[in-house]
Amino acid sequence: MQILTVSDTVLETIYRLGLKERFPHVELVLSCGDLPFYYLDFIASSLNVPLYYVLGNHTEEATLGEAAPGHEPGIAMGINLDGQVTSYCGLLIAGLEGSMWYNGEPHQYTEGEMRAKILRLEPRLWLNRLRYGRALDILITHAPPYRIHDGEDQCHRGFRSFLGLMDRHAPRYLIHGHKHIYYPQETTITTYQQTTVINTAGYRLLDIEIP
Repeated sequence: MQILTVSDTVLETIYRLGLKERFPHVELVLSCGDLPFYYLDFIASSLNVPLYYVLGNHTEEATLGEAAPGHEPGIAMGINLDGQVTSYCGLLIAGLEGSMWYNGEPHQYTEGEMRAKILRLEPRLWLNRLRYGRALDILITHAPPYRIHDGEDQCHRGFRSFLGLMDRHAPRYLIHGHKHIYYPQETTITTYQQTTVINTAGYRLLDIEIP
């Protein structure tokens, strides 16, 4: 299955007519946060495929409060996957929104709060393991894991609890945004245990084998 993943930056290469012709084989869109809903709606409707998303830490101004010219702010036509686990065409997908707490705005979490969110996911992950022989194929997050593609400042520091989740449940992919890519030499794909961690700031096309 070919999947389009997006995060953080509205790109002219995406937000223009002819998207379906440029990406004819995309079957699913995953968004990792900090994108306006009009942009997500344009992508999903242009490609005519399902959209799953999580919110980032700049939700009020970058997502809810920003509208396409001449339109009111809307609600993304996709499914908010924060704290949820779903199955799509055989792929097991879950989501966790937000960033590390740094100034008290919405969708920011302390390490303990994110750990609690993960604990609420775990019963479904264990059930998946019993039912399918694996817990999870793709985890979409806004923030990265601790010391994998993250920054030194509090805002861009990754979550240690994501490492524990990967240790216990071994998703095939953890796809995140939040950390903008400014230099070509920056590392954006890292293998941690059995998980491929991908920074999708901007966009990526992924070809993922369905189990």
